[in-house]
Amino acid sequence: MPTTETNEHKALRAAVSALGKRHGRTYDREQLWSEAAKLGYLGVNLPEEYGGGGGGISELSIVLEELGAAGCPLLMMVVSPAICGTVIARFGTAAQKQEWLPGIADGTRTMAFGITEPDAGSNSHRITTTAHRDGTDWLLTGRKVFISGVDLADATLIVGRTEDSRTGRLKPCLFIVPRDAPGFTRRQIDMELQATEKQFELTLDDVRLPADALVGDEDAGLLQLFAGLNPERIMTAAFAIGMGRYALARAIEYARDRTVWDAPIGAHQAIAHPLAQAHIDLELARLMMQKAAYLYDAGDDVGAGEAANMAKYAAGEACVRAVDQSVHTLGGNGLTREFGLASLITAARVARIAPVSREMILNYVSHQTLGLPKSY
Repeated sequence: MPTTETNEHKALRAAVSALGKRHGRTYDREQLWSEAAKLGYLGVNLPEEYGGGGGGISELSIVLEELGAAGCPLLMMVVSPAICGTVIARFGTAAQKQEWLPGIADGTRTMAFGITEPDAGSNSHRITTTAHRDGTDWLLTGRKVFISGVDLADATLIVGRTEDSRTGRLKPCLFIVPRDAPGFTRRQIDMELQATEKQFELTLDDVRLPADALVGDEDAGLLQLFAGLNPERIMTAAFAIGMGRYALARAIEYARDRTVWDAPIGAHQAIAHPLAQAHIDLELARLMMQKAAYLYDAGDDVGAGEAANMAKYAAGEACVRAVDQSVHTLGGNGLTREFGLASLITAARVARIAPVSREMILNYVSHQTLGLPKSY
């Protein structure tokens, strides 16, 4: 993989950064979403024949990172174009691609993603949402929790399980569930975290779906699922890196200007060194994120899985440290609404928790990469 960015990537990064800075921390989500779509940024990873940019997760991660670094990240980018758009582009039928990809690319349609369940947590093998055939239709029943942006989405890509006719075992399958499908209800979760995109608990009570609601091959199972989960981890890393960069930039500006006694506080090593360390951590996380995106775009799903998990872990840790140090640099000012950093203390924790906890990533690396026995 390249160790430096191409001129095209540098140009994309600069253009998106300019867009983000025009909107800033007090951005209007709908306005920014619409403008980013018109400029081709939302669908940069989708096929050109469906109105996308023909790029990959490498390009999409640049868009999200730079918007985050400007203080205006779009969380639904992780979900709609990165997860759902990628899965449909890779495994959807011709009709599904035609129906969904142009709208996802130009921002006029969005799709949420439902995998997490109340009793399954990070264990996707314990998913209890099930689908069974009823004639040519499917009936889908189950619950999902902490699903982002369902109120904004035209449909939700639901991860369910069907019974393998040969073995009787349950296997994961993906279904497109329209927001107005009978039996499909949502309840907003009251979150301490204040974000533009809300979180929901979903209930599916014998939701009847036509045969063509199934995305891809009924027997493909985990291959199709991880086609969406690996981009999710990469984009979460981009989200975290952007947030960390935003916080760090505010702290650096403050440390340059804030003078106590005879010199700016940034002249003191106790202030300067932790900020330098935070910058190094973010840059290292970005390198792993770029590696993961490169491997995914090259079609190396196995290599991308390992790198995507590592990137998400590194970015989450770097983001939390960068935000914490930035708030600490500002002292009492770091907790005021004026400087806009205090809210990031909670938001930064999300990168450690979702979409998979750091402990589960360490489990993955310990037994998948290092070959150590499983503890679960």
